[in-house]
Amino acid sequence: MTSQIVLLLLGIAAIAGLYFALRTKATPITESNIDNTQADDLVTAILPEGERRVVPESIHNIPRHALDDNAMRVVYRLIDNGYDGYLVGGCVRDLLAGKNPKDFDVATSATPEQAEPLFNRARLIGRRFKIVHVRFGREVIEVTTFRAGHDSASTSKDQSRQAASGMLLRDNVYGTIEEDAKRRDFSINALYYNVEDNSVYDFANGYPDLLEKRIRIIGDAQERYREDPVRMLRAARFAAKLGFDIDPDTAQPIHKLGNLISKVAPARMFDEVLKLLQTGYGEACLRQLLRFDLFKYLLPATDRMLESDEYPVEQLVNNALRNTDRRLAQDKSVNPAFLFAAMLWYPLVDRMRELEGHKDLPPLQRLHEAANQILGEQVRATAIPRRFSTTIREIWEMQHRLLRRDRADQLMEHPRFRAGYDLLVLREESGEDLNGIGDWWTEYQNSQPNARPQIPAEERRKRSRRRRPNRKPKEQS
Repeated sequence: MTSQIVLLLLGIAAIAGLYFALRTKATPITESNIDNTQADDLVTAILPEGERRVVPESIHNIPRHALDDNAMRVVYRLIDNGYDGYLVGGCVRDLLAGKNPKDFDVATSATPEQAEPLFNRARLIGRRFKIVHVRFGREVIEVTTFRAGHDSASTSKDQSRQAASGMLLRDNVYGTIEEDAKRRDFSINALYYNVEDNSVYDFANGYPDLLEKRIRIIGDAQERYREDPVRMLRAARFAAKLGFDIDPDTAQPIHKLGNLISKVAPARMFDEVLKLLQTGYGEACLRQLLRFDLFKYLLPATDRMLESDEYPVEQLVNNALRNTDRRLAQDKSVNPAFLFAAMLWYPLVDRMRELEGHKDLPPLQRLHEAANQILGEQVRATAIPRRFSTTIREIWEMQHRLLRRDRADQLMEHPRFRAGYDLLVLREESGEDLNGIGDWWTEYQNSQPNARPQIPAEERRKRSRRRRPNRKPKEQS
């Protein structure tokens, strides 16, 4: 009986192995049957727009073990149900550039309504741009349908809508993979990984652009930026992340059209700020944003003070970004609240000084009033969820409390002590004179309780003795 069960299991395993081998069988193209001249022509020739270039595995050399298992499951499920499915966009770009993709996206011929029922944990989201999120634990695979141009056919307002400025308000016109490639923003993002033969499809000359380390927008740059102004921020981000140059025709309209970014929804802008400044390339992104004068649309109050002679604003911004990049490189967690608290610190200080001359408020209340005003202005540019804005206020308040050392042990137990201390140290490193209080707190934390530095006498809190009120003796009856 046992031997029969073993034979049955072996048979099942053999069938499963044959099934997956047939599904992932690569095209039989090797270095031996492609000479160098053919390979060079294949990857560097500039093809007519929309013409498909097929880059075989033997040339692109993307290792199969680098492909995300869950994304592959999604693609195979789509294919098994009669639809086209490809890995697409940033994951293919990053793999070709030798980087680890942060996430994997899938493009398909299935409409969102057709794709959603194929997966147990799928959710249809979005109105402007409908997509399907397929969840595997904490990982989310984004599935998008092939898009087409808005003039490709007559469409309803639910499918396509455009503002007078040119910005797309609805983008749910579906088409072929060739049309989808034309609708993508940059050529290096219009690359499709075909899991059936492990080749890469290129319809927009993205592969030669990748080899030349060039960021080039697909189509007319002004028209594409008007459709979605966030593309200007994405150009800056990709240049910083990949170390690529932005094509002159792609870069030229950005200064002229940058003001369109102010029309983007603040909630979306918050996500873009995190992608720019909190994904490990913050310093490089800042340089690109300043180059194209785009930073003022993200943190306007900070941008106005960057060249301040009174406050070391630029130094603090760079130190905060450098600190964030370093933590991410070490696989440590980062909190958006800390970055916003650091970058808005000197606008807050400046506003507190203005209030000092107009309102007779104690220092802590003045800080709270200034925080209300600064955050109120900031959320008009980028929304800040309440869970982060509350933390920002607490970090700022901690700057006030850390100047007093008479209750050091109690402060160290505060949940925002570490973030407040880190900002205090960054302020000193940026050139602000705090009389060495950051060094004092560093020594205090690192010392044994019986060897901690003394609290300055002038900061010791004088505790007044409470005098009990005189009680009249009870009258004896």
